[in-house]
Amino acid sequence: MTSSTIAMPRNDWTRGEVEALFDLPFAELVFMAASVHRAWFEPSEIQLSQLLSVKTGGCVEDCGYCSQSAHFDTGLKATRLMEPDAVIAQAAQAKAGGAQRFCMGAAWRDLKDRDLPKLEAMIAGVKALGLETCATLGMLEPHQAVALRAAGLDYYNHNLDTAPEDYGRVISTRTYQDRLDTLEHVRAAGMSVCCGGIVGMGETRQARARLLHALATFARASGVAAGQCVGADSRNAIGRQPAAGWAGVRAHGGRCTDRLPQIGGAALRRSRRHEPRAAGALLPGRRQFDVRRRQAPDHRPAWPGRGHA
Repeated sequence: MTSSTIAMPRNDWTRGEVEALFDLPFAELVFMAASVHRAWFEPSEIQLSQLLSVKTGGCVEDCGYCSQSAHFDTGLKATRLMEPDAVIAQAAQAKAGGAQRFCMGAAWRDLKDRDLPKLEAMIAGVKALGLETCATLGMLEPHQAVALRAAGLDYYNHNLDTAPEDYGRVISTRTYQDRLDTLEHVRAAGMSVCCGGIVGMGETRQARARLLHALATFARASGVAAGQCVGADSRNAIGRQPAAGWAGVRAHGGRCTDRLPQIGGAALRRSRRHEPRAAGALLPGRRQFDVRRRQAPDHRPAWPGRGHA
């Protein structure tokens, strides 16, 4: 890497290039990542975001990492979709506590048209409070993405979960292409994408690199969500024998978490950028690292150079 390329966003990474990053000494990788981060974003600004489950449990998907799947017993009680007024009241409390973005998540496979009016009312109400709006509602059809955007939705979270080749080991009720299709619908509707994955599911180092490669090349994303799966048992949560090296998620208590710091009930984020960040930049971001692009990128610090090819 050179001073002319280190800070330039890319989405043409090869798998070999991504895998080569895994061979760097950790301290060197941290240094390089921090240099890219400071070149493009304001490192001293943060954003507070709060997340609310507007429909919990009972999901028909069999995601092996998720405690909200109806395929196994986690003791989690399924609920109906919340009423808009209750969600807006929660958002108002979040804003009073310092939140600047409010995210609404629903546990189901895909959005049904019958639920659109309630969700549109939630989004419009939260937006009217002066908050940025975010949602994760499963798979979308093109007309649904357009409707959510028209209601005022700014960000849509939809993760790739793991590497394409590893997907069937973790989830059998949907395909990788299903995920990519929804992301395309979201982008076409004019919303910003927050997309990431999960580590700690017994995947190989190569699989992690391939997940990063998929995130870095599929499109532009405004945020990268990185979760870590914790909990262990001899079988995974949906009862399938795990692949070698994956102890799986406990049927009770195991979970995947974004490990977001909590301040006053709100998740900590970097403040937003002026422009969407390219996923190809491979910036070191989890959901809380959503940072503001500098007003004058021409003044970014020069890459000091470390002798990397």
